[in-house]
Amino acid sequence: MASSAHHPIGAHVPASGGLAKRALPYVERAGATTLQVFVSNPRGWALAAGNPAQDEAFRAHCDAAGLPVFIHATFLVNLGSPTEATVERSVASLAHAAERARAVGARGVVFHAGSAVAGTRREEAMSQLREHLLPLLDSLPDDGPDLLVEPTAGGGFALAARLEDLGPYFAAVDGHPRLGVCLDTCHVWAAGHDLAAPGGMKTTLDTLVATVGEDRLKLVHANDSKDTVGSLRDRHETLGAGQIGLDAFADLFTHPASRGVPIVVETPSGDDGAGHAADIAALATLRDGS
Repeated sequence: MASSAHHPIGAHVPASGGLAKRALPYVERAGATTLQVFVSNPRGWALAAGNPAQDEAFRAHCDAAGLPVFIHATFLVNLGSPTEATVERSVASLAHAAERARAVGARGVVFHAGSAVAGTRREEAMSQLREHLLPLLDSLPDDGPDLLVEPTAGGGFALAARLEDLGPYFAAVDGHPRLGVCLDTCHVWAAGHDLAAPGGMKTTLDTLVATVGEDRLKLVHANDSKDTVGSLRDRHETLGAGQIGLDAFADLFTHPASRGVPIVVETPSGDDGAGHAADIAALATLRDGS
């Protein structure tokens, strides 16, 4: 039987108003043993400085409690964009998120894989990826966070949606050891990986390992989907209430690629965290029965 130490389960938690003041009570209410936060506006380019006192209190609590922490970068990051200003802001945003992650002791910074925007630009976009992501990876301190690429739901000339797309993505940065993967179950479902089919989760994780190696998965976003497989639509649903179904998530706890990997839910939840608490409890039941 797995223990919570082997499979921490948590949620993306609110942090506005102060990491320690806002996030930590939410973590406790939700029963989370890992967490993910934004450290700036997820839909803007502003780089929030943070509050040193809040950062210190947050880090001290998470260290003492053994809570793995992850930062999610702004949704606007796109290193493959044809717009120079977007690329420049993306680089600055990722560098800022990495600095903030180091300040609060986070393990990784999650960022979306990005898009070429136009179908004729894919080669150019991958060249941009190498030019801008490789220096960021090289600049990470030994005790700093990893950068975790999250494949998107597809559409819009995505650079990585299906897991096979991660092969060229990793090759563009020479398989840099500081690049990991954040696997979002709603995203890969939308991109066409049928998690609800018998053995679907195992097949999907096998594909990930075959593409990038068995040690690259660093975080899982466990989200059900409102839409059918292959829809290219990223609409999260409560676990078990969507098209994927709760049973599909059981294999997360038995596949070798996910051993020790934290799992975070980004499902609908009120300010009291009740929705996340229910999803965390559901995953814990699957974990403890595996």
